[in-house]
Amino acid sequence: MDEILKYFPDLTDLQIEQFQKLDFLYHDWNEKINVISRKDIDSLYTKHILHSLGIAKIMKFEPGATVLDVGTGGGFPGIPLAILFPETRFYLIDVIAKKIKVVQGVVDALELKNVKAEQKRAELVKGDFDFIVSRAVTNMPDFVSWIHDKIKKQHKHTLKNGILYLKGGDLTEELKDFPKATLYDLSTIFEDEFFETKKVVHLPLKFQANK
Repeated sequence: MDEILKYFPDLTDLQIEQFQKLDFLYHDWNEKINVISRKDIDSLYTKHILHSLGIAKIMKFEPGATVLDVGTGGGFPGIPLAILFPETRFYLIDVIAKKIKVVQGVVDALELKNVKAEQKRAELVKGDFDFIVSRAVTNMPDFVSWIHDKIKKQHKHTLKNGILYLKGGDLTEELKDFPKATLYDLSTIFEDEFFETKKVVHLPLKFQANK
């Protein structure tokens, strides 16, 4: 929790309380439904919560903005971002029902009114969003094919509407067909060695009418 406060010192008392509760909630849920590996659960704040919040260092979501989290797993990056941006609406989806059960349990315990969680494939989501976030659920070409028609036409942020993707390693090959992608190195923001190769990829996408 100290790491969160180090990089996000302006949290409200409620936000601090919510972030503190995540430790118990995920340890408790992980005993019932394993959504975080045993070696990672003890590094929850670094490898999951702070990693998710890397997106917040690149983009400050505006009140009323809508964000789709595809392949949210246990709720990352969606839940930490929803705590940080309580006036932004988050829609968290995953194809695995037990993962959404955990997400819903955490959302209910934190009383997050700005989060909707659902078991659903990205291709079947209706509506459009300012941004679509994810933590490396697949390669970028496949990901774009899932969500390319779900971007809002009107921009209201400093970055153009599109994808904000958390991924590590060398992305040269994967992004070769996306010249408009911008990479932000999290190693320049967070000191922990875990972030040495971690990046936020911003890929602006043009609005396409839903089919």
